[in-house]
Amino acid sequence: MSRFIEVPWRMIPAETLDALLETYVTRQGYDTTDTGEGMHGWVRQLRTQLERSELLIAHDLRTESTEVMTLAQWRAFGRDLADDEEEGDYDGMT
Repeated sequence: MSRFIEVPWRMIPAETLDALLETYVTRQGYDTTDTGEGMHGWVRQLRTQLERSELLIAHDLRTESTEVMTLAQWRAFGRDLADDEEEGDYDGMT
């Protein structure tokens, strides 16, 4: 079984999705004054990126955490995990 699954953002309730995107904005250190609309402006921009498949939402079954990622981050993360598994750093248990 794969440790990570992509979660279709359209299946996430709007309030939950907004909270997830707000957490992403905060973690990335975005300046919420940049959009002129504060956090709401960033959330709207991130929703647009989700619609264009520039971002995705991934759930880690082992840690039970959910993250917003760019496609590049998702691909790099997958490569890093594959390297860890080859080196025996990942125990394969969830």
